[in-house]
Amino acid sequence: MAANTRDIRRRIKSVKNTSQITKAMQMVAAAKMRKAQSAALAGRPYAALLNRVLQSVAVRSQDGGHPLLEARDVAKHLVVVVSTDKGLCGALNTNLLREAAKFDPAKTVFVAVGRRAMQWLVRNQRTVLADFQLKDSMSFLDARMVSRFAMEKFLTGEVDKVSVLFTDFINTLRQVPKEKVVLPISSLAVTVGVEGSIDDAVVDVKDGGLEYIFEPSQGEVLDAVLPHYVHFEVYQMILDSRASEHSARMVAMKSATDNAKQLIKDLTLEYNKIRQASITTELLEITTAQMALG
Repeated sequence: MAANTRDIRRRIKSVKNTSQITKAMQMVAAAKMRKAQSAALAGRPYAALLNRVLQSVAVRSQDGGHPLLEARDVAKHLVVVVSTDKGLCGALNTNLLREAAKFDPAKTVFVAVGRRAMQWLVRNQRTVLADFQLKDSMSFLDARMVSRFAMEKFLTGEVDKVSVLFTDFINTLRQVPKEKVVLPISSLAVTVGVEGSIDDAVVDVKDGGLEYIFEPSQGEVLDAVLPHYVHFEVYQMILDSRASEHSARMVAMKSATDNAKQLIKDLTLEYNKIRQASITTELLEITTAQMALG
């Protein structure tokens, strides 16, 4: 009996230590989540306006007006997979990589952003062109390295389509894996969502009745603006992925902490039952011995 109570005490102590760790991780994830959410939501109005204007320009531009607007038959597809570096964030990476598995390996090449994506791509023998580190505070300049690499592959004709597979941040409890086409730009939908996901609403720009005057020329304006548009779209998707990661990790750690507390309660109840049974047995033995002695 003593051995059982000793084992239960050890388990209770171990679970308490685990709950302290998960609680601390929950607090850290909550702090990072607030910062990441603010960064992701702050860029959405600008991304929506930029998306709307440039899509309208793309619709009205002449055929072949810019290489980034050129739609081609897709013989090779480049997919940028934005995952996390660390685990303990629930099913976030599992759901994302399940979508990555749907692409045809014969026609698809990948760029990994995040250690988890790279590990999965190598393990499943997919063609990986580049691997980029995912920093805690991903800046616009860091994201430009990813988008510039993809843009170069598109402009040289090595790939005919570029899309980003990332986790779209809806709210703290909901994150959805999503694929967004970034090149050619003409295939992008205009997105204006701010409070919800990136594409809460889609605007038809063909009937907007807007007219644009290009100075000094259409080609020079598009040469300056379109690459920036692609850079910012990729940056916004990475921000959404970071906000999704920290939100999912906070929820997962909270769930782990709650489960640990419940397990402690169950073990404490079991410990008290065993201890009470042991005391009762000892009292019965003492009483029986006294009665036998008369």
